[in-house]
Amino acid sequence: MTHGYYNIETMLEAVLSREGQVGVCSSCMDARGMEDADLVEGCHRSPMSELAEWTAKATRVLTF
Repeated sequence: MTHGYYNIETMLEAVLSREGQVGVCSSCMDARGMEDADLVEGCHRSPMSELAEWTAKATRVLTF
């Protein structure tokens, strides 16, 4: 694993280590030919309904 500032795995692991949740857009995964096994451990495929629910409930939202 590369330890760079823009390493997505490192950034996601930082969120997960703080008991955050990481949902990955299933439509985006499908468009890129990604499988669940391609995700960082602790992340999960998320339907748009879950992402919309999280956004509506959140006081802050982080996307990248």
